Amino acid sequence: MKTQTLLLGQTLRFTGNPLSDSWEETVHIDSDGGVLIEGAQIKAVGRADDLRKAHPQATVQDYGDRLICPGFVDAHVHYPQTAIIASWGKRLIDWLNSYTFPEEMRLSDPAYARDIAGRYLDLTLANGTTTVCSFATIAPTSVDAIFDAAAERGQRIVAGKTCMDRNAPDGLRDTAQSAYDDSKMLIDRWHGKGRASYAITPRFTPTSTPEQLAAVGALWTERPDCLMQTHLSEQIDEIAWVQDLVPHARDYLDTYEEHGLVRDRAVFGHAIHLTPREIDRLADSGASVVHCPTSNTFIGSGLFDMAHIAAQRIPIGLATDTGGGSSFSMLRTMAAAYEIGQLRGTPTHAAQLMWLATAGSARSLHLHEKIGTLAEGFEADITVLDLASTPAIKQRSDNAHSIWDQLFATIMMGDDRAISDVWVNGVRRG
Repeated sequence: MKTQTLLLGQTLRFTGNPLSDSWEETVHIDSDGGVLIEGAQIKAVGRADDLRKAHPQATVQDYGDRLICPGFVDAHVHYPQTAIIASWGKRLIDWLNSYTFPEEMRLSDPAYARDIAGRYLDLTLANGTTTVCSFATIAPTSVDAIFDAAAERGQRIVAGKTCMDRNAPDGLRDTAQSAYDDSKMLIDRWHGKGRASYAITPRFTPTSTPEQLAAVGALWTERPDCLMQTHLSEQIDEIAWVQDLVPHARDYLDTYEEHGLVRDRAVFGHAIHLTPREIDRLADSGASVVHCPTSNTFIGSGLFDMAHIAAQRIPIGLATDTGGGSSFSMLRTMAAAYEIGQLRGTPTHAAQLMWLATAGSARSLHLHEKIGTLAEGFEADITVLDLASTPAIKQRSDNAHSIWDQLFATIMMGDDRAISDVWVNGVRRG
């Protein structure tokens, strides 16, 4: 018989999507709950007393009044930018040229790539993140490094070789053919192996010629079980650049659409400055978008319209967007999403923020039947939150009127000190 571990505490459960339905009816916190882990899976979720009686042989881990949640899912990151996070004063294009491209060139060295990959995953694990979806660099060694590092830690990982054949330094350009060949080789090596999934990854239209976009579109047609990730409408000057590069396109999204890159299993980061046609097309296609709030403010991109996108039933994920994003913490990312909602006049409730950082992000990555929810049969990726982790948070928690007030205080003021414990694939890593 597999070893069973019973986690006791307050438990966060989802029964629906709180962005499209009432959060009161779709998100629940059981004050006296439990989660039974057997091997790498969640075996049962329910009342603590019921689970104790039904599974007396289980090893008990009692977290008291701490909150047992699904592990955080970060749906759009650039792990190669770990070392340059929080670099000063640039907007998107200058950020890439000044910081990103020089650093990404360093990851052609396998030893350096391994160091950064391990450093990145350890930092995110310390912040309660159990799954990430990451861009690598053009170097296949950078892809191997992040998949290897995730396998060593038991983490679920989505990643792909970044494809770029123009408007980048000589050491960071591939070709349409090499992008196809290298990506196909990496898909065969990694996709579906253990907890790894591959995302075909053109960086964005400014750095991929039509020939390269056509090549990765052809590859995706051959391997439709993969994701396709890229960037869309992050900054106004980026959109103007795309219009100059592809003058016949109806809009930014059309530059992907004409090469078969807009459909189910497509994941578009940012998506801030969308036209009505683009919104309608995304809704029809089944593609996902990912909100990157700390990045959008840090490099001055704009304010994502969460309420409007959600109203169109477009799947939305949440992401730190390391290193344009200024934090490895999904708590800080949720806080930034709340602040952007306030600026748009549509504040987001704590229940909705937690859903975005877990089940919502899992849905955006088509992993919602495996992770992001505390439910029987799901993979045992679990983060335990201390809702009184600092003196400032504790004094607010002591004066809270409800568990939601307590949780909101931790979202707004919490950091890695609020991460009481982390379980990855049924193994305690806290």
